[in-house]
Order: sequence, then C-alpha cells, then structure tokens
Amino acid sequence: MMTPFLPRMTPLSGADPALRAALESESLPVDDLGDEGRVFFVFHDDQGALMGFGGLEQHGALALMRSVVVVPERRGQGLGTALLSALLDHARALGCRDAYLLTTTAVALGRRCGFRFLPRDEAPGVIRASRQMASLCPASAVLMTRSL
Repeated sequence: MMTPFLPRMTPLSGADPALRAALESESLPVDDLGDEGRVFFVFHDDQGALMGFGGLEQHGALALMRSVVVVPERRGQGLGTALLSALLDHARALGCRDAYLLTTTAVALGRRCGFRFLPRDEAPGVIRASRQMASLCPASAVLMTRSL
C-alpha cells in the first residue's frame, strides 16, 4: 500500500478537546479515551496543515485500531489510508504482530490497508474483552484483522 507522503504524527492526550470534538462529530466512541493502553495522535501534512486524528489500543502483541478521522475539508484525498498506515507502522514498532479494526463505516479503508473480515466470535479474548468491542461499538460493527 503506497501513500504519497508520510503524515507527521504527534502524540495527543485522550483528554484533548480537538480529538474529542473530531470523534464526537463522527459519532465515534469517546467514553474510554483516558483508559490505560490507548495512544492517540494528531496528524499534519508536511506543510503543517491538520489532516486528522487516530489512535490504537495495545493488548500485548495485538493492536486495536481506534478512531481514525480525516478532517472534513481534507476528505477524498486518500488521507485515511495514509493515517491508518502510519498507525499500523506505529503498532509494528511497538512489537505488535496483528492488528484489529472494528468499524461501521470504514470497511473500504480497512480493505485498502490489507484488513480482512473476521467473525467477531473468532477474535482473541483480549480483543473481545476490550471496552471497544464489549460495549462501545454496536453489534453491527464489522471486525477486520491483518498481520503486521
């Protein structure tokens, strides 16, 4: 998966109001932003312009991708792929071997980034037990996975 550039990732607190506002505007979960094991980032392009937000939860060698949002004025430029790819690279650098994605709206993005569908009942126990899967995402959310 080729991206035209690498976005600049800057760590961000789960309490950051811009992150919360971006997630809420897309009806994404915000109740667990401050929980342990989550890392969030703000993404900028090489000119310093805001691209979006994203994060992940690390569960040992497994990563659950979280809340990838491209800001509205930058959509349609392939930036979702760039942001998710950067998060996957970060998960790999943390020592994760597999990544998971729960989504109701980003199936096409997941597929572009190499994710495949996985029945929810086949998810590893730590992923099934995550707040994201156990209670925050609706039952209609699709589970996808890929190796790192």
